[in-house]
Amino acid sequence: MLRQLIRYMKPYRLKAIFSPILMIIEVLTDVYIPFLMKDIVNIGIYESNSEVVITLGLKMILSALIGITAGVLSARLGAVAGYGFGANLRSDLYRKIQRFSFGNLDKFSVPSLITRLTNDCNNISQAAMMSLRMGIRAPALFVFALIMAFNIDPGMAKVFLVAIPVLLLIFAVIIKLAHPRFREMQRRIDDLNAVVQEDLTNIREIKSFVREDHEKGKFKKFNDSLMISAYKAISLVIITMPAAELVIYSTIIAILWIGGREIVTGNMLAGNLISFLTYVMQILMSLIMLSQVFLHLTRAKASAERVTEVLNTEVDITSPEDGLTIVADGSIEFKSVDFCYPGSDNYSLTDINLDIKSGEVIGILGATGSGKSTLLALIPRLYDVTEGQVLVGGKDVRDYDLRTLRDSVSFVLQQNTLFSGTLRENMKWGDAEATDDMIIKALQRAQAWEFVQKLPDGLDSRVEQGGTNFSGGQRQRLTIARALLKEPQVIILDDSTSAVDMDTDARIRRAFATDLPGVTKIIVAQRLASIEDADRILILDDGRVSAFASAAELMETSTIYREIYESQQRGVVA
Repeated sequence: MLRQLIRYMKPYRLKAIFSPILMIIEVLTDVYIPFLMKDIVNIGIYESNSEVVITLGLKMILSALIGITAGVLSARLGAVAGYGFGANLRSDLYRKIQRFSFGNLDKFSVPSLITRLTNDCNNISQAAMMSLRMGIRAPALFVFALIMAFNIDPGMAKVFLVAIPVLLLIFAVIIKLAHPRFREMQRRIDDLNAVVQEDLTNIREIKSFVREDHEKGKFKKFNDSLMISAYKAISLVIITMPAAELVIYSTIIAILWIGGREIVTGNMLAGNLISFLTYVMQILMSLIMLSQVFLHLTRAKASAERVTEVLNTEVDITSPEDGLTIVADGSIEFKSVDFCYPGSDNYSLTDINLDIKSGEVIGILGATGSGKSTLLALIPRLYDVTEGQVLVGGKDVRDYDLRTLRDSVSFVLQQNTLFSGTLRENMKWGDAEATDDMIIKALQRAQAWEFVQKLPDGLDSRVEQGGTNFSGGQRQRLTIARALLKEPQVIILDDSTSAVDMDTDARIRRAFATDLPGVTKIIVAQRLASIEDADRILILDDGRVSAFASAAELMETSTIYREIYESQQRGVVA
């Protein structure tokens, strides 16, 4: 995992090298200052040698200035390297998610992916920055201060043989217990993000049903759960400091007792004891710093496991090498197609055999859950078939370059989504090079220009996130126009005119027939009026083809079609 992640530090390798070097320089000055202090006390003060005091005092000031400068530069370089590393990791993670198929996206929840892109990447970035600074400072200070302590008094330094193993044992136990708690905390963040995203996305429904109190209660439940899991994790960190301080003060008491006796007997100078105590504090504080580093690394490890899980997920739908880059026409053929969603044993589609000619208008009817949207998702290869073949333009969709295939198949989903920006920017999702004239023509075909031209800013009108400042029918017409800008061979409308009135629906169909004669048009609809002019109508029942014929033929041969027709006719009469 470390080898996989370290490559994101490559653009900042020089900063990642010089930051620890500068940190070691700072540590050397920190260790050198107590050594000078020892001679100031032993020679300068005890022997009343002011020259020594001034000389060594100036050296201490110079050392401190060098240490401060090195420390500041190290911190700056470490921050740039750490946050740059995190930015590279986040960018690669985002690119990987963009390559995911629908099947891959079904494996991870959206809130979990958001947490991994933000919170988890930030944890790893912080750990990288801390490793470059504190991760170098702590062990370097420990080693150098320990050497100086043994140099001053090897006998008294034996106290560390007891103190250091005790501290290390405490830290090891805490770190071992902390890892699963940090993993649990990250999962709780996922859950909370899921609630927040759902509530904010559906805030209008919540208000319309007066469910604010219910949602507040649900939020409180998950928020409290996160608080409890965070407390369990952080409580271990809280224990670290008092446990370490207990060992530190016990060590200081032991050294003062031993050192005091040595001074009384004349075997040690006071300056040596002062210097030794400073090294003691440096040694023990370095161990505390090291424990904090390991705790951060423990949390970062939990985050890194979650991030690498996404990075290591195999994208199950990719473009083949030398994939086809031309779609001959809009013909579509299903050959003995079976399909079940990844991770499921239940087939959503069974034995689908269809032959659709280029330029045909195909209507699709079926009850909720009959497999209509699933069937359509196989055409632009949003999912791969489990068994059989789907052909577009006479070629298996798996043989096409994905970009070519999806540019040739415009798919207007049930959930018509607009993105924050301007209308022009939204339209250019269909064609980044589209001119205003091309955009207006597409809007006219989709019967959207009639309201767009009345907006004060026209194509420069602002679109709020999700297109919430437009009505459902307006959003549907705008997304249809966006799809038309791709100039596809096949256009699929998955119940995409349900929010428009019947007159507008009819005008859209007439525009399609007049302006897109060679384009295959597949329309999923609940209203028979929306597909009454279709060349053929496909009826799906529980994932199987129940009938596939013209409306006139279906009236005679399909019980399902007649029932739908009669029920809708009764509704019209009523």
